[in-house]
Amino acid sequence: MTYFENSLKTQIKKDAIILAIESSCDETACSVIKGGRQILSSEIISSVSKHIPFGGVVPEIASRAHTSAISITVDRAVKNAGISLSDLDAIAVTYGAGLLGALLVGVSYAKALAYSLDIPLVPVSHIRGHLSASYLNNENLKPPFISVLCSGGHTAIIEVKDYYTYNVLGKTLDDAVGEAFDKVARVLGLEYPGGPNIEKLALSGKNTYDFPKMPMSKFGYNFSYSGLKTAVINTVNTAKMKGEELNKADVACSFQETAIDMIVTRAIKAVKESGYKTLTVGGGVGANGCLREKLTKECEKLNINLVLPPKSLCTDNAAMIGAEGYLQYLKGNFANLDLNASANVNLQ
Repeated sequence: MTYFENSLKTQIKKDAIILAIESSCDETACSVIKGGRQILSSEIISSVSKHIPFGGVVPEIASRAHTSAISITVDRAVKNAGISLSDLDAIAVTYGAGLLGALLVGVSYAKALAYSLDIPLVPVSHIRGHLSASYLNNENLKPPFISVLCSGGHTAIIEVKDYYTYNVLGKTLDDAVGEAFDKVARVLGLEYPGGPNIEKLALSGKNTYDFPKMPMSKFGYNFSYSGLKTAVINTVNTAKMKGEELNKADVACSFQETAIDMIVTRAIKAVKESGYKTLTVGGGVGANGCLREKLTKECEKLNINLVLPPKSLCTDNAAMIGAEGYLQYLKGNFANLDLNASANVNLQ
């Protein structure tokens, strides 16, 4: 009997304890989740500081950092959960999307651990992980609902019909919102990571620049951030060419307001048109204070149930992988030991 055939005979447990591993970018993360909603532990070792001198994530440096940190992170997660490895019912791991070399570290470790413990290996999409983070924030949350996915790789408005069925109402046609934040931060001379630094600078600025917004009347729920990004870059470069002093805080504030407004207007409209009463948020940009404030105000005004995970569950973490891993575990979606990493996975 092969490892996979043995896994398929696993007796599914409603209160299963799952160890989840996330290594898609510059965070080495491990979490232990019970019953899909209870976080027993969540550990992260970040390599962000190693990438700052380069203005962004360097894939080879990230992969090496994961290799050094993964055993430590797993050991901490198991210890702080108050369990032993023998208590685990499955191993969940991010297999995509992300940096291929970084993903391979997590996938390889997860395969070895699952095999040694003779328990199922559950492949998890990083994208679905972000969407499932909300289940950890609200134990009563059940589909259907509308979800906003806003990260460095994706920006989308998604109808979550049930735990396994998603309908993408709109997505970015070019740059994702997190990518736009990073590129604008770079042109303003801010350090990586760009998103938090844009937000910090914007606090001391005013919304004085009229940057272009992508109209819903023409593109529906879809997003485009290339025009906004280009407008900011042109504004900065024009000021430099003319020798004019630029108020970077005002530029940051104006950019942020425009970028966030595009998300808020689409999200609120989607909830109204769907007839659903709940809106959830997932992805790193979900940690942005401006977005959180605007969504909270709009949802309170319209009596919409907003499920806004804490910032620690919006940025990359393994707890969200455990939440989605639990759903895939219940479905019996197990991987064989030939599971490979994938730099890209479908949004659905």
